Formats: sequence, C-alpha cells, structure tokens
Amino acid sequence: MSQKIFRSGFVSIVGRPNVGKSTLLNRILGEKLMITSDKPQTTRNQIKGIHNVPDGQIVFLDTPGIHRAKTRLNKFMVEEALSSVQGVDLILFLVDGAFDPEKEAGMIKEVLSGVEAPVILVLNKIDLIPKGDLLGRMAAYGENYPFKEIIPVSAASGDGVEQLVQLVHGLLPEGPCYFPDDILTDVPERFIVAEIIREKIFRLTRDEVPYSTAVVVDSFKERETGVVAIQATINVERDSQKGIIIGRKGEMLKKIGSQARQEIERLLDTKVFLELFVRVSGEWSDNSRMLKEFGYDS
Repeated sequence: MSQKIFRSGFVSIVGRPNVGKSTLLNRILGEKLMITSDKPQTTRNQIKGIHNVPDGQIVFLDTPGIHRAKTRLNKFMVEEALSSVQGVDLILFLVDGAFDPEKEAGMIKEVLSGVEAPVILVLNKIDLIPKGDLLGRMAAYGENYPFKEIIPVSAASGDGVEQLVQLVHGLLPEGPCYFPDDILTDVPERFIVAEIIREKIFRLTRDEVPYSTAVVVDSFKERETGVVAIQATINVERDSQKGIIIGRKGEMLKKIGSQARQEIERLLDTKVFLELFVRVSGEWSDNSRMLKEFGYDS
C-alpha cells in the first residue's frame, strides 16, 4: 500500500480591515485564539495559527487589515500584512462578500503585485449576499485577477470553511511537520493574555479609545496554589482616555478586568488573579521607542 504524501506549508490570510480574517482562522482552529471585534484594525501583529489535518499541517498567518496608514503604528500594521505575502506557499485573500468587486480590483492588484504564490480568493459573509448575486460577484472577481480558486464561505457560521481547508491542504507541497501537533500557535501565553485584555477594551469602549491603547503584561507568575497572578498595564495617549478606561468609580476597569480574567482562565485552565493598571504614555502610537517597547516593531 502506498503511503500518503504529508503536505505542509505556510498560508497567509490577507485583506482589508474587518473582513473576518481572525474570525475565519478561529473557526478553522476550533478555538478562539485570535481576538475579534466589530471595529476595524483590531489585529495589529502577524500571528501564526497551526492547524493539523490528516497527512498534513497548515500554518496560517493572521495579519492586520490593509489600510491607508498615517501613524507609525498603522504603518507597522500594514507592513506586517504586506510582508506576509512573500515567502509563503499559498495566500488566502479575504474580501467581504458585500463589497463591490470593481472597487476592490485596484487594491487586490496592488497588494498581489509580484506575488509568486497561488492565491485563493475567499468571499466571506456569504450569508449577507442575496443568493442570486453570488455567482455574478465570483465571476467579477475572477475577471480582475487569475485566482487559483474563488471560494464562498461564512466564517461566522462555518459554511464552506471545511471545503476551504481541504482545498488549501491539497495545494500545499510535500513537507515536514513544522510544529508539534499539540500546539495552536507559537506565540507565548503572555502575548495572548495581553491581546485578550486589549480585545475587551475594543468591545467595551468607543471612538478613538481602543485604537489609542497598548497592553503590556508586566508580571506572569504561577503561585504554589496553582493560581496564576498577572499584572498588566493599559497604556493610553491622553488623560481623558485614562479616565474613560477607569470609568466612574473604577467600574469600566473592573468590567474589562472581569471579562478578560474569565477568558484567560479558560485559556490557561486555571484560576487567575488579574491586576490592571492604566498609564498615560503620550502619543505612543507615533513614537518608535514606545512602539518597540509595546511589541510593535518590525
């Protein structure tokens, strides 16, 4: 009996902000590893998600949304996304199914200019598209770029996702198992904890506040009782933002901490003692030294 080929490789997920890249990867992994919110530009770093299938391993790269960058932080985010299309085995270009294909054509060609890897266009949020429009939209995208395949999915419901994974696996080259088969990512727990806290800020605050926050885990210690004690600092750019994060009588900070702690406990499978502090770090999003300190450095 012939042995099946073990296929493996790196697959970059790219697209505009808020098209569902992190939601798709969470759905594929079967775990909520990437933070999500209904606000654009939630993802800031390039993060690996490791998915094992029979006779294969797919290493997905979740990336920030591609947008017009102004601050140093935003430029870092776009660089993280654009750099991910080089040196990978396959690219998933994610678009919101409700977007106009003609208006997306220029951005797609610009991002994929010079790319050698095959590209699958993933048409997400198909549950929001009238059924009669789906084939026409797929055809319109196909006229603008020679995609390997165009696959409609709903990352939120899971519709079409398993078929997408099977297609990806079949297009990967023969290769080794790059990571142990019992891990979902190569980023440390401290990073994920900071991201969880930042997600709660995105979900609970409005306007410019979530975009002006950076979370740093200062201390991460397991006590003899098994409780993990975590201290983290939420950095903001102005005193007014600090006031909003803390809230009246500290209520907002308690809410952020409570929701984050519950999710961190599920992640670590143990009790967690979480202390949050808020610090004003003026204009950090445009300060190269602070960006490096906060983990936003190419």
